[in-house]
This record gives sequence, structure tokens and C-alpha cells, in this order.
Amino acid sequence: MYQYKLSWFHKTPKLSVIKLIMTEIIAIDGPASVGKSTLAKKISNYYEVPLLNSGRLYRAVALKIINKKININNKYKILQCAKSLTGENIKSENLFSSKIDKIASEISSKKYLRKQLMAYQREFPKKYAKGKKFAVIEGRDIGTEIFPQAKIKIFMWADAKVRAKRRHLQIKKKGQKTSLKRIYDEIVARDMNDLNRKIAPLRPAVNSVLLDTSYLDIEQAFNAIKRILS
Repeated sequence: MYQYKLSWFHKTPKLSVIKLIMTEIIAIDGPASVGKSTLAKKISNYYEVPLLNSGRLYRAVALKIINKKININNKYKILQCAKSLTGENIKSENLFSSKIDKIASEISSKKYLRKQLMAYQREFPKKYAKGKKFAVIEGRDIGTEIFPQAKIKIFMWADAKVRAKRRHLQIKKKGQKTSLKRIYDEIVARDMNDLNRKIAPLRPAVNSVLLDTSYLDIEQAFNAIKRILS
């Protein structure tokens, strides 16, 4: 079994490179299978505000790479995949598999791709959140890199064993088969990659609220968020 220790060091973000936007941002970050997407969707539906799942951007590019059999180091073709993303690509129900997880994790560390997708993420509130109280953006570096000026930053966490059990249950409900150990190993490997990558490593943003969901169900986590937003 894997064991690892987390240690974060905060640095004040450079706000000069970020254009001020009128819409407030609720930034939700955290590792794989921690419940970010479920919670973000619940917030979006409850408050009737737009939601962007940034992980879907990388997954959509990963799916294109797989379908077109593109070499993982082919910068030009990968950028073309990113530039040609459509709403349908991002909303696809085919973005979740171990293979896509692996490729999405690998390409997320590529600086040129992050730059391309960062522009999309920063434009999202301007395009889709006009007249709304706020927009919900979730991912792994929203509060640290994409919107360091966000009014509310939430960093979700849960023990890797807990996340593996939750993910295993989700897969079983879909009628698919896989072992709990395999899921746990994949989650730990993804954590190590996200935590230790040189570009935008996974870590809580300055002034973020840490929400440990190891012993919280989705309703309890949502109630905690409502108290923060009230």
C-alpha cells in the first residue's frame, strides 16, 4: 500500500496578469475522485449559476488524442485538438475511463496546452455568467492559477482509500468490473503526478477553505458550502 505525506507552501499569486471580471468566481479544487464535480453541479443547480468543469477540457482533448491516434508528444496536433473543442466534446458522456484519466493527467502538465485551455477557462464567466451572481469553476488549479482573485476558494480533500471505495461503488453501479486495489493504485498515482508536477501542482490556494470530505456525504458537504456562501 502507498503512503505519502502532503505539504503545501503558499505563494501570493501575481494578480497583474489577470483581468478583473465583474462576475464573482467560486473556485473548487481538489484531487481525483474527491467529489468536486458532484458538489459543483449541486451548487450550480441550487443557485442557478453556470458551471465549468475544467477537467472535462483535458479529458476531451485526451479523447481526441486517442481517437486520432496522436503521439502524446506531438505539440502541433495536440494544440489543434484543443483549438477545435466544441461544447459537445466537453459535454460528452465518453470522457471517463482509465485510459483517458492517464492521458489527461500527462497532457495537463504541458505548458502550451495549459496556456491554450487557460484562455478558454478565463473567458467562460464573461460569456456565460452575465447577469448571474457568480460562476462555479472546478478543477485542480482554479484558485491557484486560473482565478487566483476568486472571492471564494474551496479545496476539497479526502483520504485516498475513501476516494477509491467511492469510485469503486460508482463503477459497480454502472455494471462495470474492476478491483478496488486497481482503483486505489490509479488514484494514488494520479495524486503523486498532480502534487509533484512542475507546472501548476495541486495544492490549496491562498486563503482557501479546506473541506475534508472523508467522513461527509454529498449533502453534508453541500450544507457546509451553503454556510460559506450565506
